[in-house]
Amino acid sequence: MFSAIMIDKTDDGQAVTLQQLDEGSLPEGDVTIDVAYSTLNYKDGLAITGSSPVVRKFPMVPGIDLVGTVAESSHADWKAGDTVVLNGWGVGEGHWGGLAQKSRLKGDWLVPLPTAFTPAQAMAIGTAGYTAALCVDALVDWGVTPDKGEVLVTGATGGVGSVAVAILKKLGFSVAALTGKTSEADYLKGLGAQTVIDRAEMSAKGKPLQKERWAGVVDTAGSFTLANACAQTRYGGAVAACGLAQGMDLPATVMPFILRGVALLGIDSVMAPKARRLKAWDRLAKDLNPTALDAIGQTIGLGEAIEAAGRFMSGEVKGRYIVDVNA
Repeated sequence: MFSAIMIDKTDDGQAVTLQQLDEGSLPEGDVTIDVAYSTLNYKDGLAITGSSPVVRKFPMVPGIDLVGTVAESSHADWKAGDTVVLNGWGVGEGHWGGLAQKSRLKGDWLVPLPTAFTPAQAMAIGTAGYTAALCVDALVDWGVTPDKGEVLVTGATGGVGSVAVAILKKLGFSVAALTGKTSEADYLKGLGAQTVIDRAEMSAKGKPLQKERWAGVVDTAGSFTLANACAQTRYGGAVAACGLAQGMDLPATVMPFILRGVALLGIDSVMAPKARRLKAWDRLAKDLNPTALDAIGQTIGLGEAIEAAGRFMSGEVKGRYIVDVNA
C-alpha cells in the first residue's frame, strides 16, 4: 500500500482526498518509481482546487513533477536503483502524477537526476525551474548576452521567475525583476536581481512601441505585461514567453517585430523533446547555485499539499513548495 492524493469526479464537481492505494492500481508504464519528492506547480494548483479543468480523466493523482528511485524497469535506459526526474508529459493531467509515494511511468519521459542536486533540490527546481532554464537557453541561443543590456523577468517571485533570476545572475546578466510583491525586494535581490519593478508599471495597456529597455525578457504573465515587454525590448532582442498568469490574450501590435526585429520565443515545457530537457538540466547544474534553492524552496508533507494548493492559487506563496511524499 502507498499514500497518494486522489482527485475524483463527483456530481458537485470533484473531491480531493489523501488515500491508501494498492500497487496494482498504478497505471501502465515500463518504469515503477519509489517517489521521494514532488512539488506544487500552478497546474497542480488548478487541478487540486478545480479552478480549471486541467484533469483530463478521473480518478487522477496530481503532480506534474517527481524525483525518486527506480524500483522496477523494463525500459532499456533505466535499472533498479537509478535516481530519475520527471517533468510534464501530461502527468498529473492524463496519467497519474507525482503526489504519491509510488508512480509508474514511461521510461522515455525520464531524465537522470544531475549529480549537482539532491532529490529535494531537484523539486525546488521542478517544472518551474526547468522551464526557466528552457527560457534562458532560448535567449542565449538567440544571441542575448550580458553586454547587450538588462534582462527583464516577470512574475519574479514565482517558481519560474525565481530560478530565472538566479540563473541569469550567474551568467553575468543585469536582471530587472517585475513583481506584484515589492515587499519581497530583499528576496529578489538576494537571488540576483539588480532592480525590482512593481508589476503595475507594465500590467495595463501601453503604447505599441515604447522606449527600448530590455535585451531579453523571460515572461510568465502574458496579456498586457507581455505586450508591454515586447514593446520595450531593444532592437534585435528576444522575449521568451512561458506563462499566462495575467491572461492568455496578447493585446499587441506587430510593430516591435517588424521595426525592431524583436523575436517572440514560445517556450513549452510539457512536451519538449528529451535532448532539450537534458540541455536545460545541464544548464541548471552548471548555472544555478544550489544555495539559491534554500531561499526558493519550502518543504511540506504529502498530507499538507491539498491545503497548500489553495494558498498557492491565492498568491500567498513565494518560490516553491517541495512535497516530501513520505512525511
